[in-house]
Amino acid sequence: MNLLTLIITAAALSADAFAASLSCGCTMNNFRYRHSFLTAAFFGGFQALMPLMGWLGASLFRESWLFHNGHWISFILLSLIGGKMIWEGLHPDEECPDPEDVFKIGNLLLLAVATSIDALAVGMSLAFLGSSILLEACIIGIITFGVSWFGVFAGHRLSHLFGERMEEIGGTVLILIGIRIILGHYGIFG
Repeated sequence: MNLLTLIITAAALSADAFAASLSCGCTMNNFRYRHSFLTAAFFGGFQALMPLMGWLGASLFRESWLFHNGHWISFILLSLIGGKMIWEGLHPDEECPDPEDVFKIGNLLLLAVATSIDALAVGMSLAFLGSSILLEACIIGIITFGVSWFGVFAGHRLSHLFGERMEEIGGTVLILIGIRIILGHYGIFG
């Protein structure tokens, strides 16, 4: 894979991570570099790790249930997290422990996995093409890291424009990402 194709692929793979990081940023009361870095590290790390896993598993797991149903797993994870964000946005009077709950390690882990499953398929494709994977995985991870860091920052700034409704908007975006993954898998929306 040439460098330009790799950069375009990395940018396309990072689109879901960007949208999810926008949603994360919208929940911040005050911008925190620590949260932005942590989000970018999880998203970039998993976008780099998944192609490696796909490349390694191309011959081992070609017929596995996980490979054939990864799109549904992504959809379910994104819908659950997005639904939780919408619920908390619509019920502000109920006990909500922290508006920045999304930055807890478990939540970031779920989001990172859900937004990077498509990179698993890219890794498998690269294995079939005979490409070396280390450079590709590093570039995908670095680009996703930068895009995600900016996404958290931009989401925080947008939350000032849209106020308290931004958490509901962010949750809706996550659910729409899940729907796009399903539709893309079936060739309806690529």
